Amino acid sequence: MQAQFNVHTAGASRPLSLNVHTLVVAGWAGRDLAAIEHHIEELAELGVPRPTSVPLFYRIANNQLNQDAEIQVVGPHSSGEIEALVFAAEGRLFVGISSDHTDRKLEAHSVALSKQVCAKPAGGDAWELSEVEGHWDELVVRSWIEEGGERVLYQEGSLSSLRPPRDLIDGYLAASQQAAFADGTAMTCGTVGAIGGIRAANTFEMELYDPRLNRSLKHRYTLQILPEVA
Repeated sequence: MQAQFNVHTAGASRPLSLNVHTLVVAGWAGRDLAAIEHHIEELAELGVPRPTSVPLFYRIANNQLNQDAEIQVVGPHSSGEIEALVFAAEGRLFVGISSDHTDRKLEAHSVALSKQVCAKPAGGDAWELSEVEGHWDELVVRSWIEEGGERVLYQEGSLSSLRPPRDLIDGYLAASQQAAFADGTAMTCGTVGAIGGIRAANTFEMELYDPRLNRSLKHRYTLQILPEVA
């Protein structure tokens, strides 16, 4: 999948074209293992299978990365999750944003399939990881949904609750027995809890905010819901 980014640095920007050949979703990426276990137990009560390891790295078809303003989904059972997107290009690491859009109905059958069947919307702006890695824990992720005709805050939290990207990269390389996080590899890096619980919405807006440098990466997308027929 050919992705196009504008890389912003020191008041300037430049285009970056990337052929994404490997797309990974890092699941269960929190730092607090007790909180992860509690969440696993909550989901188990809803029929969602326990992960075989923590964190867990789901390979997603690279053509599921999508930078459009609209995606298509089957049925009304899916929802988004804001995540930092770390990708390799030009021998360096960059950070953007993506939504781990997931079919919640299918999730009770298979987490891997529930992630695979949905596109992964991604923003078109990025930073060099080196510019934010020193204050990574200060970065804040937020998302909003439209609910009852209103823009509602859906997620908000700092990245201090999640494993840093290099930890996740090392974990993925060990799990996949890959030698390097090669150019063209992209990985979403976990998310924070939904305020009021996970629920579907036809519009999803997301932001990664850097309070130290006072800048943001943003993206917004809507859903076209296709009929669920049997």
